This record gives sequence, structure tokens and C-alpha cells, in this order.
Amino acid sequence: MGNKKIRSALISVYDKKGLEPVLEVLHHQGVRLISTGGTAKYISELGYPVQKVEDITGYPSILGGRVKTLHPSVFGGILAKREPDHLETLKEYDIPPIDCVVVDLYPFEETVRDEASEDEIIEKIDIGGVSLIRAAAKNFRDVVVVPSKAHYTHFLNIAKHSDCTTTLDQRRAFAGKAFALSSHYDSAIQKYLRGEDQTDQVTLAHLEATSLRYGENPHQRASFYGDPRECIRQIHGKPLSYNNLLDIDAAVFTMAEFAEEPPTVAVFKHNNSCGLATRPRLQEAWKMALAGDPLSAFGGVICSNVEMDEKTALEIDKIFYEVLIAPSFSKAALEVLQKRKKRILVQLNKYPEGLKTIRSTINGFLVQDRDNYQHEAENWIPSTEVEANEREFRDLQFANKVVKHLKSNAIALINNQMIIGIGAGQTSRVDALKGAIEKAEENNLPLKGAVMSSDAFFPFKDCVEIAHRAGIKAVVQPGGSVKDKESIDFCDDNGMSMYLTGIRHFKH
Repeated sequence: MGNKKIRSALISVYDKKGLEPVLEVLHHQGVRLISTGGTAKYISELGYPVQKVEDITGYPSILGGRVKTLHPSVFGGILAKREPDHLETLKEYDIPPIDCVVVDLYPFEETVRDEASEDEIIEKIDIGGVSLIRAAAKNFRDVVVVPSKAHYTHFLNIAKHSDCTTTLDQRRAFAGKAFALSSHYDSAIQKYLRGEDQTDQVTLAHLEATSLRYGENPHQRASFYGDPRECIRQIHGKPLSYNNLLDIDAAVFTMAEFAEEPPTVAVFKHNNSCGLATRPRLQEAWKMALAGDPLSAFGGVICSNVEMDEKTALEIDKIFYEVLIAPSFSKAALEVLQKRKKRILVQLNKYPEGLKTIRSTINGFLVQDRDNYQHEAENWIPSTEVEANEREFRDLQFANKVVKHLKSNAIALINNQMIIGIGAGQTSRVDALKGAIEKAEENNLPLKGAVMSSDAFFPFKDCVEIAHRAGIKAVVQPGGSVKDKESIDFCDDNGMSMYLTGIRHFKH
């Protein structure tokens, strides 16, 4: 009952991506391959011998492919216990035992997201595949199930090092993943039929888990669920940590705001941008981003919106950093950067969509729409007699993008498309502003003529008073305080401009 050698495998997958290495290992170990329709054709074209399911059942695929595997000759081979009475039944009816089931279901959720017609969506409800998964998972004492392509890597690691022999614990673990996946799949279907939002689902167990070195601190265990490779690819350095992944997430979502801008570089620490600048040349953008807070940049995460070149790489390499992210790296830049063996280089393949955010709470989860609101500055309300000049208005737009991604309470001070000071994660907005001003003064950065953005309204006029004394000339904020007029009147009396966006950006 413990270790079981795989001698036959039923393979029925929608997406053939990643399947070839699995077939190679199974064939190398002499495993009999059984398959259906397009999968059987794919296997045969790769040059591997394969037996078609219809040759076992005596029935072709019928009803436009709706019925292929639903037959006693298939499910008997999967569900039979490897005990004398069940084996005798298999022999009596000439049913081959099936030791392994590999499935990748019809992409129901993807079809819903693509806003396909209802007929197309209904046809992507997998019946046979889910049944195969559940049958194999039920009989985990004798059968191993690989329920989706997300689990190929784990299965291959086992198969390669054990001559296709699995332990009971391994089969039980795969069975658990299989039932988690079928539960998630059924949940997606019922949500669709009931007209509920697909993206509100919170299911981790069906995703591939990667163990991390530790969590936020060495005494905390941690794992990552999912596959980030569509968005990012690590090309150098030590494995990503829990904190690295959080900072990378903050970096790429912030940089998405500047994706279409000229060369832009940002430096992140504890999920906040402590330096960010846009310039005509990447090297200059890096110089200004670093100048925003060179002390905090130590050990930070750096992100660029354009290819990393050699000149900039040489400058970045002068400081200690944890992670460097860019859409691409020139060959010369890589030669410079890869000399630091532990430093992590990450290629940004695409900006993530990020439709939802999920956080654990007391005894459950909080799920919300991600704050993907894109400001149209022409819709801002100019609330003061004085309006910002062209440079100030450009900086206000820049500041509003920055503050949106800082932890609340948040203030961003910008001068000439460069962070000169931030206040983030403070318990009062006044403290956030004072901290931002102190940071600018500490680094000898120009407050005179700078602009200020706030993630939420000013409850009193104290913040604009402090900003005025520091030399700040223009302000953008959501508005909505019962005392907005006090702040507006102060700006009018002191030649400052203020714009109201109507949109708050709390980030806890």
C-alpha cells in the first residue's frame, strides 16, 4: 500500500503547454500511455506510443466531444483497489489498471474573463476531466493524480528521482490538491451561473506552493502560492524572499503608473518609494531617484521602466541593493551586474493586471478591487484663485501617482518630477508632512517651488500652513473635508494653488 510504481498513465489535457517533459519521463520509464482526442494526437506527433481511450472502451468520442472518458473501462481502471477481488473484476472485463491520471481542465474561468458568449462558456465546463480527477484522488492509496499543469514540476521532481514510484504521502498530497482544484472549479461555475464576480474567489490550495527561506522574520515560515513567471522572471541572484516579493509587488504596481513616461527609476523600501524620478536619460533618472533619499536606498529594491544600460548599471553597482527590476538588460549591463552573485536581477515581462487584493484578517479574508483608478487631470477641480503653472501642474500629476502607492497617512513632495520627500505610514497627516519636509531638508533638496500631494483630505488647514512655510506652491488632494474651505482660503490668501481630485487613495 506504500510505494507504488506507475506502469500506466491516462493523460487528458486541454492545454498541452509543459506536457512534453512529463511524457518524456513517463516514456523513459516504460509507462503505458493512454489518452484522448487531441492529447493522443499530440503525444503521437511527439513520437511516443499511445493507446487511444476509444480502443479501450469500444466507443468513439461522441456528442461533439462531450463524452470521451465516461465509461466503466476507464473509471474501473482508475477506481479499482489493487486487491484480489477488484483485480479479478478488471481481468474479467478486460479493463487495464490505470496508476496515474494527468489532467488539465477546460479553461472555464479564462473563458468567462474573455467575455465569451454563454454557449462558449457552457462548453468550457469540464465534466470528464473533473470526474477523472475526483476518481483518481479518491483512490489515492493506489493511484497518483496530477490535476493541472501547475503541478507538473512537482510531479516531475518526484518521477525523475524515484523511477516513477510514488509514496502514499505523496499520493495523498496530490489527492488533496485535486479536490481543492475541483472545489475551486465548481465554485467558479456556480458563481457564474448565479451572476457573481469570479474574481472574489479566495482559493490557495489548488495553486502550486513555493517554500520561501522564511517570512518577514527568520522565525516565521512562509510560502508563495501562484506562478509569477508571466509577469516577472528572475535572471540572477539568490532565491526571492517573502520581503523581496512584497517589495517587487509594490515596485511594479507603482512603476505601472509611469510605464509610458520617459526613463523613470524608483527605489523602494518596505513597500514605499523613497526615491523616484523621471529624466530624459536613464542614468540621470537613477541619479535623481537616489538623491531623493540615499540613506534609505541602502538595501532597497530598484525598478526601471526602460532597459537597463551599462552606464546606469555601473552607477547602481556602487551601492548595496537587494533587487534590480527592469523590462530588459543590455548585455553589457548584465556583465556588470552579474558580478555580484547574491544580488537579484528581475526581468519585468509585463505589468500585472491586479484586479483584486486579498488580505487575511481575524478568521477570514478581506477581498477588494485593487486601486487601479487612473486620474484624468483635466477633471480635477481647481479650487483656488491661483492656478498652477505648467511645471507645477506636471509635478502635481507626478505627485498624485506617487502618493497613491504610499502607505497611509501619506504625503509626497515633488520638485521637477522627482521625489524630494515622502511621509508614509504615519498616524497623522501633519506628522507625514513634517517627515517629508525633514527628509527634503536633510538631503538639501529644493522645497521652494515644490508641490504636495496627499492620499486623503486635510481635516484642518494646518498642513497647508506648514507646506506654505516650507516654500510649497501647489497642492493636490481628494477634498471632502467639512473644513475644506479653511484650507482653500489659506491657499488663496498666500498665493498657493490647490486642486481637488475627488478620489481618496488610502493604503493600509
